[in-house]
Amino acid sequence: MEEFYTISNNSEAEIIEKKSKFIAHIFYVESIEEAEKYLKATRKKYHDARHNCFAYAIETIDGGIAVKYNDDGEPAGTAGSPILKILLEKGITNVLVVVTRYFGGILLGTGGLVRAYTKTTLEALNKVEIIKKEKGCEIELEIEYCDLESAKKYLYDIGVKSIKVEFLEKVKLNAEIPKNMLKYIETEDVKKNFKILKYNILEEKII
Repeated sequence: MEEFYTISNNSEAEIIEKKSKFIAHIFYVESIEEAEKYLKATRKKYHDARHNCFAYAIETIDGGIAVKYNDDGEPAGTAGSPILKILLEKGITNVLVVVTRYFGGILLGTGGLVRAYTKTTLEALNKVEIIKKEKGCEIELEIEYCDLESAKKYLYDIGVKSIKVEFLEKVKLNAEIPKNMLKYIETEDVKKNFKILKYNILEEKII
């Protein structure tokens, strides 16, 4: 999938349920490594808590979705699984949710735990905007000075998100472009608009 829905910003929320404190942190992430980094930092911050449960859903290069969840000592299926279910039902990816629980001395039961972890996650999600992003690439083009305006117009017309211009012996353009539009850089139509002297794909990225 080239396009996907995710969150606009990180957020947090807190609820109290029968003296237990639940704190949800929601993070936008672009890789499993980044998710694990946020998870490690959150566990360190709340090292004195009884549980730090989590779930994430992350877009992969091959078009799939990597998912993982953990109940961190809570009864199986009462914490991480309900969190992941919310992400999947809302159809959002590149999201990590960590819900920390400080035990208040009163057992909530399996149903109570599911409701508490679900409620905390939803409250944090209510503080973010759901936005659409897509998989793309950063490309580098070298062109003649006389072709600059034609090149910029053509690139914006095919969906380029941003263009950085560097004036050297020739003009160097760095642009972020959706992956499914790369074919239009290599088509004959380009030659009708401007001449590409050099062309490189620098990296794949989310745009």
